[in-house]
Amino acid sequence: MPMASLACGSNLSLLLRAANTSPSLHLSSNLIAGFSHKLLTTASSSCSSSLKTIGIGVTRATAHVANAVLVDEEDKSRVLRVGVICGGPSAERGISLNSARSVLDHIQGEDLHVSCYYIDSHLNAYAIYSAQVYSNTPSDFDFKLESLAQGFQSLSEFAEHLAASVDIVFPVIHGRFGEDGGIQELLENYNVPFVGTGSKECRQAFDKYEASLGLSKHGFVTIPSFLLQGSDVNESELSEWFASNQLDLNSGKVVVKPTRAGSSIGVTVAYGVTDSLKKAKEIISQGIDDRVLVELFLEGGSEFTAIVLDVGHGFDCQPVVLLPTEVELQFHGSGDVREKDAIFNYRRKYLPTQQVAYHTPPRFPIDIIKSIREGASLLFQRLGLRDFARIDGWFLPSTAKALSSSEDKFGMTELGTILFTDINLISGMEQTSFLFQQASKVGFSHSNILRSIIHRACLRFPELATCSSESGQLHRNSKSLKPNETSKGREGFHKVFVIFGGDTSERQVSLMSGTNVWLNLQAFDDLDVTPCLLARSIDHSSTTDSDKKDSDAISREVWSLPYSLVLRHTTEEVLDACMEAIEPARAALTSHLRNQVMNELMKGLKKHGWFMGFDIADELPVRYSLKEWIKFAKEVEATVFITVHGGIGEDGTLQSLLEAEGVPYTGPGVMASKICMDKVATSLALNHLGDMGVLTINKDVKRKEDLFKMPILQTWYDLTSKLQCETLCIKPARDGCSTGVARLCCAEDLVVYIKALDDCLLRIPPNSFSKAHGMIEMPNPPPELLIFEPFVETDEIVVSTKIMMENSQHLLWKGQSRWVEVTVGVIGTRGLMHSLSPSITVKETGDILSLEEKFQGMSSFTIILLNVDCLGISPLNFSYCLFCFNLSCFLQVIMKDMMAPLEILINFFELILESFN
Repeated sequence: MPMASLACGSNLSLLLRAANTSPSLHLSSNLIAGFSHKLLTTASSSCSSSLKTIGIGVTRATAHVANAVLVDEEDKSRVLRVGVICGGPSAERGISLNSARSVLDHIQGEDLHVSCYYIDSHLNAYAIYSAQVYSNTPSDFDFKLESLAQGFQSLSEFAEHLAASVDIVFPVIHGRFGEDGGIQELLENYNVPFVGTGSKECRQAFDKYEASLGLSKHGFVTIPSFLLQGSDVNESELSEWFASNQLDLNSGKVVVKPTRAGSSIGVTVAYGVTDSLKKAKEIISQGIDDRVLVELFLEGGSEFTAIVLDVGHGFDCQPVVLLPTEVELQFHGSGDVREKDAIFNYRRKYLPTQQVAYHTPPRFPIDIIKSIREGASLLFQRLGLRDFARIDGWFLPSTAKALSSSEDKFGMTELGTILFTDINLISGMEQTSFLFQQASKVGFSHSNILRSIIHRACLRFPELATCSSESGQLHRNSKSLKPNETSKGREGFHKVFVIFGGDTSERQVSLMSGTNVWLNLQAFDDLDVTPCLLARSIDHSSTTDSDKKDSDAISREVWSLPYSLVLRHTTEEVLDACMEAIEPARAALTSHLRNQVMNELMKGLKKHGWFMGFDIADELPVRYSLKEWIKFAKEVEATVFITVHGGIGEDGTLQSLLEAEGVPYTGPGVMASKICMDKVATSLALNHLGDMGVLTINKDVKRKEDLFKMPILQTWYDLTSKLQCETLCIKPARDGCSTGVARLCCAEDLVVYIKALDDCLLRIPPNSFSKAHGMIEMPNPPPELLIFEPFVETDEIVVSTKIMMENSQHLLWKGQSRWVEVTVGVIGTRGLMHSLSPSITVKETGDILSLEEKFQGMSSFTIILLNVDCLGISPLNFSYCLFCFNLSCFLQVIMKDMMAPLEILINFFELILESFN
């Protein structure tokens, strides 16, 4: 029976999804940011003797529904109507949705209206509410399309609609139909202006084999490769290719990858001819691609990627390559022997992992960086690319095994070989993507770089050139105060410190939340927002001594971060980037290259009326002790927005330290935080609500050391007897995000879990227990206290694509227990909390929602409970969040005709909240 901890730091994306699907509360991210803004002003005023009602600040943008963008005739000359198209048929649809969210968040303004569109896996087109973009996964989209979206009968009708309704299209479809020329050809046929490269050039650049031929034709060094097509696989020819490249037929190491798929989907390492053919057939049988490329594995090489931005005018191409990024794979511990042969795959690109480090600029010789930039610029021009692109490649130092190639080919240098391998026509645009990482290094905010790309595209179309020249860029000030600046913030601005990170297994989710809050709050003209990293403590030992805990916490380090260093996937990456940035030689090199790139950019951008300058300062991170940081916050009269999940961010420690200095902060106070962090204390705090139908589950608490000493069979018997159940749910007493939560069906399962604790495993591999399950992330360090509860067997809810009801997909309820797990977002100020519409998250596999399914947009999806006939409520569990609450509980669904389900459920959650006011 999974029971989430009372979490004092809700993930903002969960709140967005809940708010945007509420029937009476369709919110854009800017309105959510507005609510966050109100939290800050309320937190600031809560330190005074009386609370004031403070209005939400005015944001620079509001969202618009695709079919409801109305522009006055007099405004047409200055308002640019942009259609953002996301989705698509490829496996990269989830990444496309993340990109669309970023674009939507950052390009809207008084001078620019955005309409949103979605292409499903069958190439059906829909006009969607901008709020729908904040659905978690493609499954969310597909399930809700029929009821919430405006469908088009054909792609032709869709294109006709675009021609009449928008000025320019910004395609953010990754992979097939987005980068292979499909959507581009459709738009060209109907004379719809769009951002990016034309259809013909897309077709050649997207196919990795055709692109390799094109690169070779244009004089670039390429990686030797062999093409396998469909079922026509000639083993003898592949063997000849192995021999010609001096590869052992049985063990020669190669890379096998689809020719027409992105995001490293299907890319794998193979050994020898037989293994290569096996991996190629798997790619074909899985439907990823029917054309597969076998390439040499570049031993000793370093991977890099570079964003190219065209700053020319009209059809005159003037590409400038930003500071490239080196992608370093890192491996800790022994692991798999072949782990060293790992590649920069899908998971390492998009999910938090300590196996990747990014270095911008690369740690290559400066002449190599110069050659990479020159080559990428030349490639961009010769392949006929437009507006922007991302180009990937490898640097093979002279000490590595040399490739046989003509010396007059571009890329052959005395220091080594530069190879360009992949052209990404629509680069990923997630909040922390390479586009934004590299752009921020040379002075562009998210908004500035995206608007620059759009306005540059407009210059190719005479009817849009005037509109583009009259549109001004909107800037976001990111200047950070330094320790020796004693002012109370810039005049007219309220200083906000957004703090994230920490020690717990939730620190990566905390980074996501903090980044989201920081970027959204920058939409307000009256806020000066600084992102801050709470570094991991050196001593991970747990303690129950509150005085020692406070003493240890106050000596922790906090880093005040410049814009570009926040844009990472893990807190470890952020900290490593900080250490690298303050190294004198590295800082000097970065500053030199930054100025060089900015000068090249300005040669083109200064000719455009819409470009009003760079808006990200060249700054270094600043390190404080937590004590110094809090005193600095007090000195500049800052409000602290806490997004540290777990640990000192939710157990009252950080709150206590801030209160001691009179620094206002968001979220519950010290005592509420302590209670909500502790699952046992939470149950005790709710006992008095039992007569009102608010029930908590029975539980037993064991110390880790006691579990190591006690006989397993006797422990299992005692627990199941005391809790009166056959299967148990085990979880850390003070952790969240599904960390360490597992279902135990027998004593042998308990043995596996205890051994994982004893071995300090970071994760329990899939299917280690008697019942099938996915990967289980474990707390680091292992928890001192563990909770045992009866496991609640919830019913499975599936979406049937075969059964149709009123032309929409149909939910099938499978099982007889009638138990489901429900989540609801609750927002408001203390004593005035209000529930949003509850939801059920349908997981892909297993009994417990994984960390990835919760936060990484995997294949789970959310169903908002708007039309359930009736609910009889037997709550067993919930989680609690600061002013934006995320409560989850188990409900037993009972059909009763006279009950008003949504009202009852919302009243129930608000009753719980009153217990903590």
